[in-house]
This record gives sequence, structure tokens and C-alpha cells, in this order.
Amino acid sequence: MQAFVLTGYGGAEAAELREMPRPRPARGEVLVRVHAAGLNPVDFKTREGKLKVIQRYPLPAIMGNELAGVVEEPGAGVTSFAKGDRIFARMPKAAMGAFADYAVVPADLVALMPASLDFESAAGVPLAGLTALQALRDELGVKKGSRVFIPGGAGGVGTFAIQLAKHLGAEVTTTASPRGRALVERLGADVVIDYTTQKFEDRVRDMDGAFDLLGGETLKKTFQVVKRGGKVVSIAGMPEPQTALKDLGRGMGLAALFWLASFSLRAEAGSTASRTAICSCIRAAASLPNSHS
Repeated sequence: MQAFVLTGYGGAEAAELREMPRPRPARGEVLVRVHAAGLNPVDFKTREGKLKVIQRYPLPAIMGNELAGVVEEPGAGVTSFAKGDRIFARMPKAAMGAFADYAVVPADLVALMPASLDFESAAGVPLAGLTALQALRDELGVKKGSRVFIPGGAGGVGTFAIQLAKHLGAEVTTTASPRGRALVERLGADVVIDYTTQKFEDRVRDMDGAFDLLGGETLKKTFQVVKRGGKVVSIAGMPEPQTALKDLGRGMGLAALFWLASFSLRAEAGSTASRTAICSCIRAAASLPNSHS
């Protein structure tokens, strides 16, 4: 089969299209004939070697972290999927493989595609959708009546986040450009702030939680709009110790490294009315492996 393969770390020359053996599904896996695959920031960051401290793949390695396709062969013990099923899937954190004619995926990372989706659309759902779901449901604990701030709601993860937050019963405030306003309003945003003419930190107050998608100065200003004891989850901030221990399942060595790297950010979050910053590095957008998705 043909596959897009990582052969080293660096620029475009570090990956190439080549012939690779067609994989076979092991027990609990599904062999998928790939119809479409999603391209994400994690892919070029992996190729450039920026994530080697988190996940180092044996090379050569087939790239790609999300796909949509048709089940070609269920492995032994798989009863929830049959040959011909239309599915979409997120690849496991320790093994990519979506950029190929065929891929093997653990059955517990596979789901049947909604009938309303084509393969191209479905292939772009798993990472961004799971990122938003984990942040809102698992980390922020969004529920009916929650007030949530989602800066940058017109982006890939943001469009999922707005819809999921509304589904969970939250009141959603977001930022968008004039071009993006119609989109975020259509998705359900209750309050939309035009970031080209207004400063959100002057208009937003007492949020129960915030889901930061942008990092940098936006993340620092987001600390100001969350009420005392609230939480800020970021997929663009510096990873903090719990990321190593909880999200990545790694030891104290990496946790200590993240503790040092995130010290100033955590200090700033803690000094802002005792708010809590949770810089969870969720795989889809933060480009780090994660055990929840």
C-alpha cells in the first residue's frame, strides 16, 4: 500500500510517500480502508521533532492521527464492527498511521460515522471534537447554567466547543471577527465580542470557566474574566505538571520539567483572584498525546 512516512525529523524532506506493507489487525483491532484523513498542527510539529520529549516514534513511521473509512477486516474478538461499516477514528497516541491506504486501529477508538457525513467531513471530526469534549465535560465540568468563555470560537476546535457547551446547557461567550460572527452565532454563541474593535477583558466578568484556544496574551487576559475559584483550560499554553502525570501518563521527571516551564504562567493564574489555570495539553490542538481521548 502507499503511505506518507516519517523518515527523520526536520522539514518537508523528513517525510515521503512510499510503498509500505499492508498491516494486519491484531486482537481487538480493526483494519480500515482509509477514504480520508485529517491534517492537524500535531502532524507538522511531529515531523519537525518538536514533540520528541513527549512521544518518540520508531522510524520509519506512517504519519496521521485521524481518519474516516470502511472496515476491511475486524480483528479477533471485535464484535462491534463488521466488514463494510463506515467509521471514523482517532489513532492511538503511541502509533500514528492514518496517512495510508490502510490502517489498523484499536476498536475502542473507532465509531460508526453518522449517515449525514461524507468521509472528508468525518475525517476532520475526531481530534478537534474530542479536544473540545474533554476540555468542557471532563476538565471544566460544564453543566446546565454554567457560564463559559471560549475565545476564538470560529476556529476548528472552537466551532465544536461552542456547540458542545450549548449541548451541555451552558451560556457561551466567545470572540470573533466580523467575518466569523455569523458562524458562531449560528452555532449557538450567546454573546459575541468583536476582537477587532473591543477588548474582551473589559466586557467579560465572572465566568465559571474558560476554554482558551489561543494562548499568549489572550490566555493571560482570560485569567481576569473567570470568577474566584474558576478554571481556565488551555490547549495553547505551556504544559503544567498535571499534563505529564494525568494526560500523558508519564513520570515525575517530565512533570518536573513542565513545572519549571509553566512556573510563571501558573504564578500569574494563581495571583489573579486565586483562579486556577489548567493548561491541559489535549492532543488534537495542543499537539501532545493524551490518554482521555
